[in-house]
Amino acid sequence: MTHKLIHNKNMFNIALYQPDIPQNTAAIIRLCSCFDTTLEIIEPCGFHLDDKRLKKVAMDYLDKSKIITYKSYENFLVKKKNSRIILMTTKSKKNYYNFKFKSQDTLLFGRESAGVPKIVHDNSHERLRIPLKKNARSLNVSIAAAITLSEALKQNMSFKND
Repeated sequence: MTHKLIHNKNMFNIALYQPDIPQNTAAIIRLCSCFDTTLEIIEPCGFHLDDKRLKKVAMDYLDKSKIITYKSYENFLVKKKNSRIILMTTKSKKNYYNFKFKSQDTLLFGRESAGVPKIVHDNSHERLRIPLKKNARSLNVSIAAAITLSEALKQNMSFKND
């Protein structure tokens, strides 16, 4: 028996704050494409969005994805004034699996090299972490995005048996 995901058109968005590494962004493009999730990129990026490294990893998923770019964090905030922004950060004590995600939440991830500044923490509805073993610094951002999106979808999606 297979299960089919019943998808609500207005589900989660994943947002990347000034991403540094094109291959990570490309992996997240593929993730978003596979789950019909919009990717939002807050510029400036550490690479050009037409970077060949991004295109190589994203492959044909790039053409199948919905990607919105914002020229600044301020532009992003204006667009998100009626949305919950959920920041995934190593600087939180609250675990992601103890949080109730709602459809239309924006799951925000920081720069690979520096995370996000205080203003981003302050403007987030909630700050959550993925607990790791002691002395582990952090996960790759694309892995963190997949784990978080999976939990959010699990809490908010329904499945139909085929």
